[in-house]
Amino acid sequence: MERAYRRPETLERSEPPGPSSGPSDSSSGEPARPPGAAGGRLNAAREALREVFGFEGFRPGQEAVIEALLDGRHALTVMPTGSGKSLCFQIPALVTDGLTVVVSPLIALMQDQVSALRLAGVAADCINSANDRGANVAAWRRAAEGRTRLLYMAPERLMTERMLTALARLPVRLFAIDEAHCISQWGPAFRPEYEDLCRLRDLFPGVPIAALTATADEVTRNDIVDKLFGGRAEQFVLGFDRPNIRLEVEMKRDWKRQLANFIARHEGESGIVYCLSRRKTEETAGMLAAEGVRALPYHAGMEKEEREAHQNIFMTEPGVVIVATIAFGMGIDKADVRYVFHTDLPGSVEAYYQEIGRAGRDGAPAEVHMLYGLEDIRMRRQFIEDEDAGPERKRREHKRLDALLGYCEAPACRRVALLEYFGERIEPCGNCDVCLDPLERVDGTEDARKILSAAYRSGQRFGAAHLIDILRGTGTDKIARFGHDRIPTFGVGAERGKNEWRSLIRQMVATGFLRIDIGGYGGIGITEKGLGLLRGDGEFLYREDTVIARAPAKARASGAARGDAVEAALAGGDAALLGTLKALRLEIAKARGVPAYIVFPDRTLIDMVRRRPRTEAEFAEVNGVGAAKLKEFAEPFLAAIAAAPAAGDGGGASHEGPP
Repeated sequence: MERAYRRPETLERSEPPGPSSGPSDSSSGEPARPPGAAGGRLNAAREALREVFGFEGFRPGQEAVIEALLDGRHALTVMPTGSGKSLCFQIPALVTDGLTVVVSPLIALMQDQVSALRLAGVAADCINSANDRGANVAAWRRAAEGRTRLLYMAPERLMTERMLTALARLPVRLFAIDEAHCISQWGPAFRPEYEDLCRLRDLFPGVPIAALTATADEVTRNDIVDKLFGGRAEQFVLGFDRPNIRLEVEMKRDWKRQLANFIARHEGESGIVYCLSRRKTEETAGMLAAEGVRALPYHAGMEKEEREAHQNIFMTEPGVVIVATIAFGMGIDKADVRYVFHTDLPGSVEAYYQEIGRAGRDGAPAEVHMLYGLEDIRMRRQFIEDEDAGPERKRREHKRLDALLGYCEAPACRRVALLEYFGERIEPCGNCDVCLDPLERVDGTEDARKILSAAYRSGQRFGAAHLIDILRGTGTDKIARFGHDRIPTFGVGAERGKNEWRSLIRQMVATGFLRIDIGGYGGIGITEKGLGLLRGDGEFLYREDTVIARAPAKARASGAARGDAVEAALAGGDAALLGTLKALRLEIAKARGVPAYIVFPDRTLIDMVRRRPRTEAEFAEVNGVGAAKLKEFAEPFLAAIAAAPAAGDGGGASHEGPP
């Protein structure tokens, strides 16, 4: 049953102006900022967090975003997958009277969020093409009558003149744009329909806009701010590092055997295997099933009922492997995914980062493994060329692919290369294949200085292909036009082939000597580190041959041998109780027609097992149990816990899990 969350009556807050309040009081176009509005609402926000969602405190970054939105300021928020981005707009929606409109790119994603909010006692609705007309009309009436706090829509439906005109008559207090990287034409999942959202700041000048995404490089972030906010918005970018995830990349040889060997090391653990095509997804799931692995396919070509059934099995039962296209993952909150395996090269660093972020959300050790080969590179290049896009977009997408290849070929710490792409600098991690089992590296300092010299003497504005032509002494029209056949570096690298120079340049990008100007014209620039090398300071070591087969890292052990932190903590009776609670969760989810994780995420069930509450008051202390879920679910879950055998060794201790 839907219930609109109501704040405690003792809390007083001033409200931000809605669209009917007249133009913004700022000539810059920023939303109006009622004095002290956010400060008066933060206590209400914390109360809503406890009362509705059952969490005792905000995660890092959440409160700052919420404060900005409550103060009427636009905000771009970049938070890693699983860090709680949705609460950044859901909490303001609850403590501000009026309507919050949420833009979401996928019907399944918005339906899941609406289901989760309703179970938490929040009045939420969605209007989309999956609903029949009667359901959409009823949802709109509830919003128009003020009975809905959050209304989810796709951008295509929101930005119709009819919908915009109708919304202008309602007290809209906030727009939240989920998966905001879709706005950027330089992002990995650009959707032209998202561009039209840029009109919102002019149509609703007093209404703050929240843009949220899990992955966006600096170019994409700046593009979002320019387009959506006219250059004026606060940016909240949390660290991208997930140190519990081990990073591994391997050249593709016999991919079926490589995958089978990897999964054999993770016997009995939950994982995700990503494949490029629907056909390969089905084939891979069948192959693993034939080898005794509980593997299920998931892709957009399957019937909705079958997809949901496979998703529920994955969420509820231990040791299940989902073999999926990128259609799987958005909004999935399964804490104990122990690995993510890519059988094919992803499309970009952003896509790769988002997909591996589904592993190890419980903070326990997890492993991600990618295979890539020359055919992958050719295919990805072809996808870019076949895209219905202009030459500028294609050129940038090729540069993004170059950045991913640089990560694949990283001669030093892989995590350093990955985070460098997002502008974050760390020391070598000790938890990637390159750190744990270093490849033999060759001194390439002299060749690196040749590359740096070619870039420097040509003005640091040309791409890799032109620099290679300079190095190899290739007399192209472009070389002649710019006079680059007369610089001292022309022809100094004729002994090396084009592919060798490409690999060296990618590895220099990956190790921070060079940078690619993705936001400009793809020119190769020199970093401070590169200038030091050019002046004679330091050295450059590179991987001579990335095709060499590698033995498993000495530090790499089987999943069973290294143990899983969660399973170790839930031994004996605790592990049995967790299975019982997951089965109960699935039964409730099926009865309500929602995915299992919508009822309770795994981390909440684990906290139940550790606390073993006996009363409703104790059940209310479980992390993730808000007032509505306390009322709905305390009785069946308390009964299941009471009927369970005694906790195993180390079980049953009170534990305050993360929100």
